[in-house]
Amino acid sequence: MKATVRLSFGPTEVLCHLPQGSAPQAVEDARRWLDDRFVAYECEPLRPIGKVLTRDKLIVLAEAIGARGFEADEALRGDFARAAMAMLGSDSVHIDVDARQVSF
Repeated sequence: MKATVRLSFGPTEVLCHLPQGSAPQAVEDARRWLDDRFVAYECEPLRPIGKVLTRDKLIVLAEAIGARGFEADEALRGDFARAAMAMLGSDSVHIDVDARQVSF
């Protein structure tokens, strides 16, 4: 089975796969990539508790990029998949942006 991050934006779904032949990403590298993109896309935390949870960060970043953004950029899909899988420790992840849920 191919490692996949499935993003649901209401009725639209986008599949993000690891780039062919890519190695798993180190957690620290994944965290840095997510933090950099979170800032670059000017994301705001979901909860005002002062700490941004990994799941929340993935949801908010996916929402900021949007289905069209992911569909238009294969490299971004691969990078997002690598980071999400490394941070969650799973090679099968589903992020439902509208429902604000992450499962793996």
